[in-house]
Amino acid sequence: MFDPRERLIVALDVGSASAAEKIVAAVGDGALTYKVGLQLYTAEGPRIVKDLVAAGRRVFLDLKYHDIPNTVGAAVAEARELGVSMLTVHAGGGTKMLRAACDAIGELRNQIKVLGVTVLTSMDELDLQEVGVDTPLPDQVFRLGALALAAGCQGIVASAREASKLRELGEQFLIVTPGVRRAHGEPGDQARVVTPAEAIRAGATHIVVGRPITAASNPAAESKIILAEMSV
Repeated sequence: MFDPRERLIVALDVGSASAAEKIVAAVGDGALTYKVGLQLYTAEGPRIVKDLVAAGRRVFLDLKYHDIPNTVGAAVAEARELGVSMLTVHAGGGTKMLRAACDAIGELRNQIKVLGVTVLTSMDELDLQEVGVDTPLPDQVFRLGALALAAGCQGIVASAREASKLRELGEQFLIVTPGVRRAHGEPGDQARVVTPAEAIRAGATHIVVGRPITAASNPAAESKIILAEMSV
């Protein structure tokens, strides 16, 4: 039996270190890894990452780097020094950019996982068409996922709706799935939502859960329910 806490990532989508610290304290031993994304990182900078790592928490740095290869490589090198466990880059940046990110990890490849973001879980077919991508959404996810892995990424970020297809690319890579909600939960701004159990059955190695836990009256109890659902 796997420990579901190894697979749950709690999203700290808040605007201050104090708010993040309250969530971490409230969740307690219900999670081991926390996502620091654009909002919290912009508000608090690298200090919030350092503080979480110093407190014994794993950090999933979800800044979705997407720039010229040199810039992305330099940014990932800085993230490496923060002690993060995972970080994200947009697979749409292409092979050179993805390789620059992976090269910047160097000998810490086993400790820090570079994940290629495929198609955001807030997007649907119409959104893709709006930005000029006429490929069916599942095909675009598969294409970008394959590109990221070929460039050296250790994992992919994608909806669990595409996870089973992505598993055709192999078994030895991570699939991190945002857009996870409990059964009958509100989808929020996510377009391609799945439950924790569906995500794991589809082949996801990790799920990212934000508001269902962080906005709950009892985050610890909510996280335990989600952990139980993952084990079904």
